[in-house]
Amino acid sequence: MDGQVEHNLRQVLAAIAGANVAGGTQLVVFPETTLSGFPTRENVARVAQPINGPALRQVRDAAQRAGLAVAVGFAEQSAGHCFNTTVLIDAAGQIVLRYRKTHLWASDDGVFTPGDRFEVCRWNGLTVGLLICFDIEFPETARALGRLGAELLIVTNGNMDPYGPVHQRAIAARAMENQVFALMANRCGSSDQQLSFPGQSALVNPFGETVQSAGDEPIQLSVTLDLTQLASSRRDYRYLHDARVPLALRAAPDSATALVIPALTPQGT
Repeated sequence: MDGQVEHNLRQVLAAIAGANVAGGTQLVVFPETTLSGFPTRENVARVAQPINGPALRQVRDAAQRAGLAVAVGFAEQSAGHCFNTTVLIDAAGQIVLRYRKTHLWASDDGVFTPGDRFEVCRWNGLTVGLLICFDIEFPETARALGRLGAELLIVTNGNMDPYGPVHQRAIAARAMENQVFALMANRCGSSDQQLSFPGQSALVNPFGETVQSAGDEPIQLSVTLDLTQLASSRRDYRYLHDARVPLALRAAPDSATALVIPALTPQGT
């Protein structure tokens, strides 16, 4: 629910507690800004919380109790700015990756400040990167993570009708052109802002093929990555190696696993 942090937090905690760890579940992924819902200019200051705020602290504790990793989005407050942020929390309850949405959709404008970097981390033997919703409509985002060695893209999504098919095509393309797995968790149902969300969460393999997908109702699906497909997809050719169009990105001075966007606005000619 938009703007209802306490309600959303209860839903997240219940989902984590109900995950089938005994059956091998290692990661639970939630949609875009799950903890805060989509804020507005009027309420973002009220619903946004810092990275060490009470809502995320409880999610971290729940992940540790359950012994599994969690990817969850929220409105982050930091240094006078608000960001559309997703974090990856490991089974020990530690934040191992934070990503701030770099490409803001129209409803984000004036609410969030765009992020300025792409980062990856190692989790369960995989190199993982995060993207958020509108980001995946830009090939450069996934390519930046691919350049950092990503093998799994986790996309927290809040894509609304009638644009559901756009992200179904985009997520398949991003997976195929970077030869990675892409896991997209999209919101479903309706919002207080008269929006409806189609769901259609999906796991796509490095060949761009859908391994499993959900419908338009709330559901927990269990999917397994066949990691042999990473090597199989790269056996005969590697797009990252063969690409001849460089991205205008630079290494972040404070991290060996990050790339920074030099400019977020078009340069004049």
